[in-house]
Amino acid sequence: MTDLHELTARQLLQGYADRTFSPVEVVGSVLERIEAVQPRVNAFCRIDSEAAMDTARASEERWRRGEPAGLVDGVPVSVKDILLLRGGPTLRGSLTIDPKGQAWDEDAPSVARLREHGAVFTGKTTTPEFGWKGVTDSPVYGITRNPHDPSRTAGGSSGGSAAAVALGAGPMSLGTDGGGSVRIPASFCGVFGLKPTYGRVPLYPASAFGTLAHVGPLTRDAADAALMMDVISAPDWRDWSGLPAMEGDFTSVITGGVAGLRIAYSPSLGGIASVAPDVAAVVRRAADRLAGLGAIVEEADPPIGEDPVEAFHTLWFSGAAKVVEHLAPEQRALLDPGLREICEQGAGYSALEYLGAVDVRMRLGHAMGCFHESYDLLLTPTLPITAFAAGREAPEGAPSPRWTGWTPFTYPFNMTQQPAASVPCGTDGSGLPVGVQLVGARHADALVLRASHALYESGLPL
Repeated sequence: MTDLHELTARQLLQGYADRTFSPVEVVGSVLERIEAVQPRVNAFCRIDSEAAMDTARASEERWRRGEPAGLVDGVPVSVKDILLLRGGPTLRGSLTIDPKGQAWDEDAPSVARLREHGAVFTGKTTTPEFGWKGVTDSPVYGITRNPHDPSRTAGGSSGGSAAAVALGAGPMSLGTDGGGSVRIPASFCGVFGLKPTYGRVPLYPASAFGTLAHVGPLTRDAADAALMMDVISAPDWRDWSGLPAMEGDFTSVITGGVAGLRIAYSPSLGGIASVAPDVAAVVRRAADRLAGLGAIVEEADPPIGEDPVEAFHTLWFSGAAKVVEHLAPEQRALLDPGLREICEQGAGYSALEYLGAVDVRMRLGHAMGCFHESYDLLLTPTLPITAFAAGREAPEGAPSPRWTGWTPFTYPFNMTQQPAASVPCGTDGSGLPVGVQLVGARHADALVLRASHALYESGLPL
């Protein structure tokens, strides 16, 4: 018999409807699981068992009456500690934030929508300081470790969320993604992660990283992510750049399959990235599987040209500098040393240099728009490698000390604001997960979820 903490959100909801089990039983099982795995991976920075059980009891009563509050009533959900969650502080992994200096009475838009739909919040998950890098360790929380091998990183910056979902500490978690921060840990931890089109999920307070920053789900599979998106994509007046409500819903369209879809398979983005052989083999199998399901798959590289990493650095490091500009020298001394370095670099860019990076971004967005006139989806590795040693920003011997040196497949699509998902399609020779990335044109979130779901339905791992 499957343990309750191992079920997907959809299976939990079916069990509640059938009265096979109750929200109280499920939340109790998840909280026990959190207690068991937390010492091993450090996925959570705050656990609120009492509040979770109170919410579960209220959910159980609604289900008893046959009146669930919404689409995820009674489903355990965790929240990355970048997003506001009413009832506790949001420390963002930083010693520079005073929890007593905050009001704890507001939810972020995505959190508010989940609460309205009856979700049970189990706690906050770990993040690097201000979500600045692609691994998860911080001066406040320490190191978050990979659920498949605790000596390795979970990835980041939503590493706590990905590790929690992978270990059964709740089937759903909210993450953020400004350069890969949902997809990177999803790939390393072997779960599903979606970065929606920018603005599809409202964000408040606004990120200092501007329109690079997206909010998205980390889940067991694509169908749970579609369900979560049906909740969190509702508009919120606090986000001035948010998109209007979409017509229809995600859940009803993901079963359409991939027959006839035009998919470009790009093994290395035209030579930008050097990909580990085991990773390349898994992505090749994913391309073959999609072709076997009826998609028209061609090997073709998107028109990215040269790696846009320097333009991304200008945008990202400038945003980081903005985050800490108010700090006194003694507070800056408390920052993660790597964050302090990029903030100093970011503060040195001129307005013209920043606008030059914006220009690179606009050209890239235009090029990808043209590309998607020919192809519905782009298929790439999520990352060129599998998880490396924990406590490092980059693998040993990497040519670049920065996290962007090993994430060439993720940050370009934050620059273009396109929807992109990481699907766990296999493992390397050491048993570490490999993610496959599916990228759609802007606003084609449903199509990305549909193709991802088709891979799950065909049987994973490949």
